[in-house]
Amino acid sequence: MLLQGNTILITGGGSGIGLALAEEFKKLGNTVIIANRSSAKLEQAAKLGYKTYQMDMADRSSIESQAKKILSDFPDLNGVIHSAGIMKTESLLSAPSAEIQNETIAINLLGPMALNNLLIPDFRKKDSFIMTVSSGLAFIPLAMYPAYCASKAAIHSYSESLRYQLKDTSIHVVELAPPYVQTELTGKDQASDPMAMPLADFISEVMQILKENPEVQEVLVKNVEPLRFAESNGMEKYRGFFQQMNDGFTTARAGVF
Repeated sequence: MLLQGNTILITGGGSGIGLALAEEFKKLGNTVIIANRSSAKLEQAAKLGYKTYQMDMADRSSIESQAKKILSDFPDLNGVIHSAGIMKTESLLSAPSAEIQNETIAINLLGPMALNNLLIPDFRKKDSFIMTVSSGLAFIPLAMYPAYCASKAAIHSYSESLRYQLKDTSIHVVELAPPYVQTELTGKDQASDPMAMPLADFISEVMQILKENPEVQEVLVKNVEPLRFAESNGMEKYRGFFQQMNDGFTTARAGVF
């Protein structure tokens, strides 16, 4: 994955990790395009000098129409970073929500799949890359976010299959698995939560990994390694870690979840 000379589409690029990555890739001289479903976030991105497109990753027709427009406007497009995502709590006992489950799976999983289907035929003609964004919670779930964790586990699995199927093409597939980072993914409090990794530190480590290993398949900062490799310590230790992590968050979020 080359870090310069690219034309990159970043979904969910109006805030959080997506916008922070946009800033870093723009500094390196890449052309960066931001897609988001929020008009307000797109306005802010436009003020920062980005070309923007309103794309709803839960709406297949929106994905198709905007992808066609982007490919027409930017024929040199050769990279996509799937940063759009939602993360909502669910009580499967007292208030199961089909709405949350459907929206989460649509945005976090089916949206990236649909967009890739449209981009891959064009990407095969050039040196290109697809970056999926999973999560440390793809490997050990936080039970108060069941649909989110399931969607990210699926994105990890999908990324593995995608990489294998594209191994003889010019498309490089890389998976970014963030830990708990100071963004507003779950609400404004997360952006200042001392338990979360500062966004600037996370992005700095991510870019360093990409610079040092252009062929990297999984981008894993140090903070996510305990989650990513939890099962490698054996099932008994995994179960203990799972219990401890979930008990800790349940206590911390008492009254919220």
